[in-house]
Amino acid sequence: MPLVKPFAGLRPVAGRESDVVAPPYDVMNRAEAKAMAEGHPWSFLHISRPEIDLPDEISPYDEAVYAKGRENLNRMIAEGVLSKDESECYYVYRLTMGKHVQTGIVAAASVEAYDHNRIKKHEFTRPVKEDDRVRQIDALNAQTGPVFLVYKAHARIDAILAQASTGQADMDVTAKDGVRHQIWVIREADKIHALTDAFDAMPAIYVADGHHRSAAGSRVGHARKTANPSHSGAESYHYFLSVIFPHDQMQILDYNRVVRDLNGLSQQDFLARVAECFEVSLSGKQAKPDHVAYFGMYLAGQWYQLALREEYIPDDPVASLDVSLLADQLIEPILGISDPRRDERIDFVGGIRGLGELEKRVDSGDWMVAFALYPTRMEDLMAVADANDVMPPKSTWFEPKLADGLVSHLLD
Repeated sequence: MPLVKPFAGLRPVAGRESDVVAPPYDVMNRAEAKAMAEGHPWSFLHISRPEIDLPDEISPYDEAVYAKGRENLNRMIAEGVLSKDESECYYVYRLTMGKHVQTGIVAAASVEAYDHNRIKKHEFTRPVKEDDRVRQIDALNAQTGPVFLVYKAHARIDAILAQASTGQADMDVTAKDGVRHQIWVIREADKIHALTDAFDAMPAIYVADGHHRSAAGSRVGHARKTANPSHSGAESYHYFLSVIFPHDQMQILDYNRVVRDLNGLSQQDFLARVAECFEVSLSGKQAKPDHVAYFGMYLAGQWYQLALREEYIPDDPVASLDVSLLADQLIEPILGISDPRRDERIDFVGGIRGLGELEKRVDSGDWMVAFALYPTRMEDLMAVADANDVMPPKSTWFEPKLADGLVSHLLD
């Protein structure tokens, strides 16, 4: 099986793009999704977050929620809001956020390649979230949330995508957050073959975001293969919906931390403990890190600069990540937080919110101390994946986010 292949996508019909396109399902809570979809009957949130159409007391994992999603998808197809392309295509996807532009390809990615780690991961998944995506795909008989993949920049692929996206876009939507989403359909057989062959020659591509969606795609594919004794390997369930960008166009923002208390330490004792491994200095302004092993800290209305001493920086792709350095040298040994996935004393704040959000959290009195980190680099993510290792939780915050509803992948 090829690493990626074209497919006949389900898309909004011309003129309905702005009615349909929605933020990814997992960047908002139920109340926010419900408010966002209010008065917008064709919003894709009715498919990706169908619990908004049911009483609040119903669990988002209730069977009724998945059934409602299928009902809403069928309704949007029946009403002519969504339509499936007649032939298998690739789709150029361009995201523009201010001055930042990234151009990639929407494709069906191979479950077999994922299972054999040719599509490389860097995170663990949580069973409850993975099960939710499996049930959602099965109920819809479609993959509607794309997996965000990355390939090492490739001149031939980049040139084809650039050439294919020179004319007027087939879909062009600017979302409420100001991010512009453009889609160009690639139908030409020569371009399709060239792209398929170029990707197939790659040793690997990487999951940037969407580990639960890719794992769910694999599970659904295997279940359907087992249930189909006459399977040929060409069935759509052998692939999952993906958007793939070149690594050198990625924008990773900082993913910062706030902690509720000082683990029983006084402010003076806490600062003394920190100074054992870090050079600590006061900052007259927000301390935004501008290189690795350097951190900003906000405590009691004051910003500090923390520079980790070189002898505490290991030569290891995971342990040398800034998120690991902060966890291993400060958050765990000093603040006593060893399991950030489950410990309610720590929370994570995406860099898109700015350092002002850290000040707001601490100044509210609900949190005691905040840490600003330097963003994880794409090269670091790929190095961890190449080492078959995993990154600490909340290591990367990609911006801009992919939209839901632009292109979906229907299953056999």
